[in-house]
Amino acid sequence: MKRYKSLALDEYRPQPQTRTFKLNPKIAELEKLHYAGELGAIYTAEQTEFRLWAPTAHTVELVIYEDYYAPVLEKYLMTKEEEAVWTIKVDGDCHGMTYRYEVTFEDGSSRRSVDPYSKAVTVNGKRSVVVDLSRTNPEGWGERMAPFSAPTDAVIYELHVRDFTADKNSGVTKRGKFLGAIETGTKNPLGSSTGIDYIKQLGVTHVEFLPMFDYASVDETGEDPTQYNWGYDPLNYNAPEGSYSTNAYDPFIRIKEMKQMIQGFHDAGIRIIMDVVYNHVYEVENHSFHRTVPGYFFRHTESGQFSNGTGVGNDTASERAMVRKYIVDSVTYWAKEYHIDGFRFDLMGIHDVETMNEIRRALDEIDSSIIMLGEGWELMTELPFEKKASHYQAKRMARIGQFNDSLREALKGNDFDAHTRGFINGAWYMENQVAGNIMAGLGLDYYLEPGQVIQYVEAHDNYTLYDRLVTADPHMDRDTIIRRHELATSIILLSQGVPFIHAGQEFLRTKYGVRDSYNQPNHINQLDWLRQENYEHTVCLVRGLIALRKAEPMFRLKTYEEIQRTMRILHASYQMVALEYSNDDERMIVVYNAQENPLAYSLEYDDYIMKLVDGQVHLSDDYMTGMIDHFLIEPYTALVLKQKK
Repeated sequence: MKRYKSLALDEYRPQPQTRTFKLNPKIAELEKLHYAGELGAIYTAEQTEFRLWAPTAHTVELVIYEDYYAPVLEKYLMTKEEEAVWTIKVDGDCHGMTYRYEVTFEDGSSRRSVDPYSKAVTVNGKRSVVVDLSRTNPEGWGERMAPFSAPTDAVIYELHVRDFTADKNSGVTKRGKFLGAIETGTKNPLGSSTGIDYIKQLGVTHVEFLPMFDYASVDETGEDPTQYNWGYDPLNYNAPEGSYSTNAYDPFIRIKEMKQMIQGFHDAGIRIIMDVVYNHVYEVENHSFHRTVPGYFFRHTESGQFSNGTGVGNDTASERAMVRKYIVDSVTYWAKEYHIDGFRFDLMGIHDVETMNEIRRALDEIDSSIIMLGEGWELMTELPFEKKASHYQAKRMARIGQFNDSLREALKGNDFDAHTRGFINGAWYMENQVAGNIMAGLGLDYYLEPGQVIQYVEAHDNYTLYDRLVTADPHMDRDTIIRRHELATSIILLSQGVPFIHAGQEFLRTKYGVRDSYNQPNHINQLDWLRQENYEHTVCLVRGLIALRKAEPMFRLKTYEEIQRTMRILHASYQMVALEYSNDDERMIVVYNAQENPLAYSLEYDDYIMKLVDGQVHLSDDYMTGMIDHFLIEPYTALVLKQKK
């Protein structure tokens, strides 16, 4: 999610803020009451212990309901321990027990709240439910996948659970659901594969799902089936979203079905990245953070107003001990219990550097190959510049990826003005910026390693690339639009770093000119499963580029030392970029022609192996050119030639 202009890295670097940030004395006192132990409903078959961190409460009662939707059955007064944590133990097997907390403060005011650490919830997240998680494991649920090789070996595909199968032409039965995402053997009316079979054929290594935790902006009862949201509206961070389950009224079905979906992707050899949104909540007044410890979990301005760097009314205060603990606990819970393989942090620039590094350390104890990436935009939150987990602090956050808007804007123009231009659609003087970013920003001195650089030209935010190109040039012929689109995607998939593509980008996804479709209906957001037929050439190209990237290690270099040793820029002017890759055994020439004319590119007189020519990828080394000294490159296309030494 992004609502602010982010400037290309090599255009602007803000100066450190000079103002002083003072911690509210009341918050400073609460910081001393940090609790390191486990919180929430801690289940065993013999008893469940409930623990709530609520240091400002006068009393706390455990409110138990007769069932998921019935009135109050009983209340139990909880005991305050260690000055901050309220506890109570309930004997017996409490699996399925529905509960909330009633928190009363010194002024006599009282609030009921779900458990901030809820792992299971009732429909629309109104009540917490005790869960024996072992009963939610699908058949065959085992260990995590084996560790992944390296971030630069990943190809990330960004997807929304509902978008994936909502189209009636998907051939999926459980459309828009966790289980629909793993239906196999599905085809569109023309007989082409859809769903998970299609993604497997595409060859991506990781699917990044937009938020799958319980969010507030869609009614899970299904009374209004036209409701839609991307999901950047957090309600219960540790429970799955009920609208993606086949029965949102059952608090355990959503857990089991999300696990089934993850298991299905893992069985297909595809890893799962979860989009997480710890930077803000949907409604402060109704969120468990505020209802249990008012004011603590959020940043405030000096005048007492909520800090609003997120643009949605509130910023969480990750720099505070118990907020940081919550985020670390939540992320590691998803990694352990659901076998999540990566985390994408929405508006990561709201968070602080120390928190992000602590998350990295905690995940390393589970599996050091778990991918971390985020939106490191520089945002105006109440946190000093040097503490923000933004692009500008990337060198202090090892192995945490950052979305590279510098390449995005160099390719297509500024994302906030649809009529600006980039390398692929007519802009001059972008060649050096493109070339440097293809080398993962070598020389810009922002990152520690290429694995921190997330290379993309399109994501869920803003126009799709196709809509952006059409908006800029509404009268442009269809073939040129397609070629420009293919050129941009080719550059992303062959750049150093971690390539990231938006679902449907490979068949020129359109949202019919809607710039931000976060609350638009299915017909705007759903993947059009007939579109892959209309743009079959581009789909085949993307599939081939992914395979080419996997086959050629020089496209997946792990360090800047390797890039410096292996690559050099041969040409970067006149809407053309050419690079040389070389090691002890072979040499590659890669040329990107953004001119509207064919380009005769001069070569050393020799025999070359064709790897990518006019949108055709050749994975074998049998396609020889014969002895040549130049090669004709079509407009808006990429060329890859290889030589054995």
